Amino acid sequence: MSAATKDRPNLRSPYHPKGRQVDDQALAEVRALLGDRSRQRDLLIEHLHLIQDHYKHLSAAHLAALAREMKLAMAEVYEVATFYHHFDVVKEDETAPATLTIRVCDGIACEMKGAQDLMAELGRSTGADVRVIPAPCVGACDRAPVAVVGQRQIHHATVESAGEAAKSGNIQPEIPSYTNFDSYVKEGGYAIWRECLNGQRERTDIVSVVSESGLRGLGGAGFPTGTKWGFLDSAPKPRLLAINADEGEPGTFKDRHIIDSDPHRLLEGALLASWAIEADAIYIYLRDEYPQSREILLSEMARLEREDLTGGIEFHLRRGAGAYICGEESAMLESIEGKRGLPRNRPPFPAQRGLFGRPTLINNVETIYWVRDIVANGANWYQDQGRPHFYSVSGRVQNPGVKLAPAGISVRQLINDHCGGMEDGHEFTAYLPGGASGGVLPADKGDLPLDFGSLDEFGCFIGSSAVVIFSGKDNIRDICRNLIHFFEDESCGQCTPCRVGCEKMLKLIDAPTWDKDLIRELSDTMRDASICGLGQAAPNPVLSAIRFFGDDLS
Repeated sequence: MSAATKDRPNLRSPYHPKGRQVDDQALAEVRALLGDRSRQRDLLIEHLHLIQDHYKHLSAAHLAALAREMKLAMAEVYEVATFYHHFDVVKEDETAPATLTIRVCDGIACEMKGAQDLMAELGRSTGADVRVIPAPCVGACDRAPVAVVGQRQIHHATVESAGEAAKSGNIQPEIPSYTNFDSYVKEGGYAIWRECLNGQRERTDIVSVVSESGLRGLGGAGFPTGTKWGFLDSAPKPRLLAINADEGEPGTFKDRHIIDSDPHRLLEGALLASWAIEADAIYIYLRDEYPQSREILLSEMARLEREDLTGGIEFHLRRGAGAYICGEESAMLESIEGKRGLPRNRPPFPAQRGLFGRPTLINNVETIYWVRDIVANGANWYQDQGRPHFYSVSGRVQNPGVKLAPAGISVRQLINDHCGGMEDGHEFTAYLPGGASGGVLPADKGDLPLDFGSLDEFGCFIGSSAVVIFSGKDNIRDICRNLIHFFEDESCGQCTPCRVGCEKMLKLIDAPTWDKDLIRELSDTMRDASICGLGQAAPNPVLSAIRFFGDDLS
């Protein structure tokens, strides 16, 4: 054996393990943060949040330590951490970001209210320890422009208000006034649920009244709720209920309104739905932009536990991490399981094989919100009220916000009867009936009913009832550019038609003259070949603009 060979260390010995090494200090820090929390695989995103919240970034050392602690491959941890917008991954040779981040919403409503100027001015006026970056819609379109300082949303934000919050360290969420457990019970809350627990109600009766009411999914798809519940009749047990509270559609903020004002109507509805389909656990997936809603739900779910009112059904609250794609139901399931939010191929459908491989009912927040009142008052009551639901209205109106109105109301009625008319100096010219993916319609279509199927002939839909109002001072090209940029940024990248199609569409509409034939050809490909609704619906605003605003595109 040569001298050189003798001097070379044995890289295969236990003293020189292969692969990334775990730093002892980082491991101790991660263990301290996790405490006695479970290390189960599906809590990966929750544990990443703990590290991000504490250290303001995810260092390579902490990721390696978390992988060791959860007994996961480093690749699994890294691919999840880098998938979501709200995790700042810092490699070994990189510098950690600033100690405070200000996110300025650049969604369509905030752009209309001057978000770009606000972001530029904040960038000039803040110090090196503050990072100012754009953010997609944060679900506060009625209070535009919005800046998120730490975890605090600054509504109608100015340089002064955002800067003051950053300077004072007032960056924790502001908890709004809401109907708590005691107030809800005084108004008759949980009476129906107690009847179920006491044997005074039948499970089949709950499903029947919901079916007869005509309640439909109010998250966008509009599928009959009772029919969806019925899909689990023959499914094996145990079963689960997953509630989609990840409303990320630009212009949508009604689920935030529900949770921040009347959380127990949601929680009782969830218990009734779970009991009706014989599910033993409820998972609520909440978008990360709603930290105040998270605090409310955690507090009130804990109160239900103390009151012994859960009937043995477990509540789990899971936190998103900034990914619009997780509003797609199968991507949401993946995220709840602690993975990247990539849509699943179907079949199997969630009712057959959903969360953790178990039969799963998926409903959105507003759908579950109406269950209690429908069961209490009967199917005819819901029909007699006009199938009411919440419309999120923003843009060029005097009083934007969440408006409760019968299904089929027109946008002109919303503007005049619920929003105090148009803003001074603005004339109604166009609107989004269903957020970014629902297409754009001109004002001469402002008397159409906003209901499921009523806009199909115009290539539009109401989706989650996110209504954004435009005036003559808004440019249709700029509107389309903002919306397509959103889709490009939020595409999960799993399928080529969506990933490349959104990028190509943005380039096509940035051209001085739109190649309409090529745009239509690209749109057809995206619609036909994309895995999920993001890629399928992304071309809608551009196609609507070509159809209804052709003269404004030249």
